[in-house]
Amino acid sequence: MAETKSTTLTVRVHPAVKEGLRVAAEQERRSLANMIEVMIRHYCDQAGVRIAETAGATKAGRSG
Repeated sequence: MAETKSTTLTVRVHPAVKEGLRVAAEQERRSLANMIEVMIRHYCDQAGVRIAETAGATKAGRSG
């Protein structure tokens, strides 16, 4: 099966928000990009927003 490529998302945030993200990512031993993906997935789960998974994609930060 073909693996789906990731896409780029560029955002501007306040420096303090970026620093908070960096600290959170470091605590979980994640990259900034992976931490953002985990946070977005968590928010979508809480808000009832379904994220369609494609073949070969993994759910970041989830086990089993």
